[in-house]
Amino acid sequence: MPPKRELPSKESAVFKNILKTYEHRQYKKGLKLADSILKKFPEHGETLAMKGLFLNNLQKKEEGYEYVKKGLQYDLTSHICWHVYGLLHRADKNYAEAAKCYTHALKYNKNDIHILRDFALLQTQMRQYDSLIETRTQLLQQRPTNPPFWIGLAVAYQLAGKPDKALNVLTSHEESVKDIGSKIEHSELLMYHNSLLEEMGDYKAAIEHLDKVENQVMDKRAAREKRAFFQSKLDQKDEAEKGYWNLVAENPHDVAYIKALMALKGLDDESKRADAYRFLTETYDKYPKSKALEDMVLQYAEGDKFNLKIDTVLQNALRKGIPSLFASTKKYYGNKEKLATIEKLVLGYRESLEKSGGFTPDGQTEPPTALLWTLYFIAQHYDFHTQYEKALDTINAAIDHSPTVVELYMTKARILKHQGELKQAVKIMNTARELDLQDRFVNSKCAKYMLRNNQVEEAEKTLALFTRKEVPATQDLVDMQCQWFNIEEGYAYLRQKEYGKALKRFHIIEKIYDDIYDDQFDFHTYCMRKMTLRAYVSLLRYEDHVRDHPYYLKAAKGAVESYLAIADKPSDSNGIDESGMTEAEKKKARSKARKAELKAQKTNEKKEEVPAAKKQADGTKLPVDQDPNGDKYLHTKTPLEDAMQFIKPLQQLAPNSIDTHNLGFEVYIRQSQWVLALRSLLKVTEINKEDPSLKTNTERFKKAVEAASPLDPSIQKIVDLLLAKL
Repeated sequence: MPPKRELPSKESAVFKNILKTYEHRQYKKGLKLADSILKKFPEHGETLAMKGLFLNNLQKKEEGYEYVKKGLQYDLTSHICWHVYGLLHRADKNYAEAAKCYTHALKYNKNDIHILRDFALLQTQMRQYDSLIETRTQLLQQRPTNPPFWIGLAVAYQLAGKPDKALNVLTSHEESVKDIGSKIEHSELLMYHNSLLEEMGDYKAAIEHLDKVENQVMDKRAAREKRAFFQSKLDQKDEAEKGYWNLVAENPHDVAYIKALMALKGLDDESKRADAYRFLTETYDKYPKSKALEDMVLQYAEGDKFNLKIDTVLQNALRKGIPSLFASTKKYYGNKEKLATIEKLVLGYRESLEKSGGFTPDGQTEPPTALLWTLYFIAQHYDFHTQYEKALDTINAAIDHSPTVVELYMTKARILKHQGELKQAVKIMNTARELDLQDRFVNSKCAKYMLRNNQVEEAEKTLALFTRKEVPATQDLVDMQCQWFNIEEGYAYLRQKEYGKALKRFHIIEKIYDDIYDDQFDFHTYCMRKMTLRAYVSLLRYEDHVRDHPYYLKAAKGAVESYLAIADKPSDSNGIDESGMTEAEKKKARSKARKAELKAQKTNEKKEEVPAAKKQADGTKLPVDQDPNGDKYLHTKTPLEDAMQFIKPLQQLAPNSIDTHNLGFEVYIRQSQWVLALRSLLKVTEINKEDPSLKTNTERFKKAVEAASPLDPSIQKIVDLLLAKL
């Protein structure tokens, strides 16, 4: 032990108490105790590190880091100092640096159970599963009687793709594990055991295990689902069919059960459509309230059978006034015969309702609203087929019939939007909003239309009607992780060439996905403790692909377009887009930009102090936006490198999207990375050879290579080989 680390017995006892105060989150008390030691021993590294940890948890981050670093200077071989430094990095979501600190800590105390446990959590977060297995094994060797450590090792093996080894670990200690927690927790552990057998593909063992433990399983439906699934895999068709029929009786709205039954009967083959229709019709007769079954019957019905069934479905829905009828019916439009049938029926309904008041000339009289919802359906039908004039005439007829129905105005606005009349669409959508000022959905739709028309301020004011009053509407929507708003506002600014503000919105989306990734950290301990292991593994696997969500793709595309626009600006243009300007206009714009820059500098000099943060009713300070215009993004010196930060996740998680590779191409061709640019084009050909962007980008590439200086012979050879594949 280094001389400076040794403490007298009295101070040593105080230091042990400091460690306890941290465990009990008594940070202020711990700080006082640390100061009492540092008065006598100001160079005691471990106490300095603990003081830094307390300060960091008391929202004094910079001061906390200073003390921890000072502690390391005085005692570089202390595992406590390195552990504390790792905790600070972990709190800042800097997982790579935290991992380095834990590695150093374990050099000086390889058997410390607290460091090993924290290191295991970090390795799970960083998906370092092979290293995680080693750490979990060490933990188990330290405490072989601790059941959670056995379970942790089993999960580590499963995450590393070794469910057989996970099962060996779990079964070797299952007797001691069975007394953990409540019946529900034990039930979850048993079902986790069963899921490992399923993952191994050993369905016979899985069903035998279910037979053995089913009485102890609390999640009865999950057990029944698994049993039926395993029986189907083992070709025990009669037993599996019986199991799925029982599940259908419980929940006839679950399509998965119906499809499983059809697969067992061999009715999922396209050649067995008639038999499948017969089976579905018989099942629907048993469960006539199931919309899922009704939908499947219509999918498999053909000819007169479809005509009769869709006639009944449409009349019932129009009679009841179901606004979502068109949305649930347009899926059949892919079949030309079904499309023609639906069109003929609804147009016939309109004619008959206007003449006789019934769906058919000799039918019963329907309520007046039947005509209203028929007109509503027909308007959407015409809009779907881009027959905008007919759609507008029909929806106007519906509005004349019932001028107070909100959905009619929303649909009219949608038709106008599709027609390209955005300004008029906003006006009509606002009319719909004013008909029901308490409807948040309509309010949001109206704001979205305003953003599409670049009316940013009006959109923010509209949304502010439903946000917290103590904070700006935009801040509240960011706090609520409202992705659609930030994406639409970002694109509104992008269209107006306000690239800084646009990038600020797109980076908010990036931060939302970073937060989703960071939020999983707490579950590494919680799920082990509560035994929700199946859900935990499912969560981790979902998190691995969370960025392939369409929202992230859209935001990434907008961010890359913004960065490309910044990169394409002439360096002497002071941020002015000079495309299409004459020399005189360019000179005038540059002069104006220089004057604006000088004025901004003077304004900034006057505002030396940061504006004071406003306080809420409870006394907490509201955050102040230090960069409302996104200047730090606008004035970046490396726009192409910044754009790649959005593209790289897409290349991993959305490799089948043409947009991903087109965006990559745009960056690579500007960086003169010819091989990478060509590879992007080849990826597009693998997805869709007929994509219109392919021909254009190929020509651009050839011209760019010709204009460039002679390439290195090795690169030229690769380029020629790749070009030959296009």
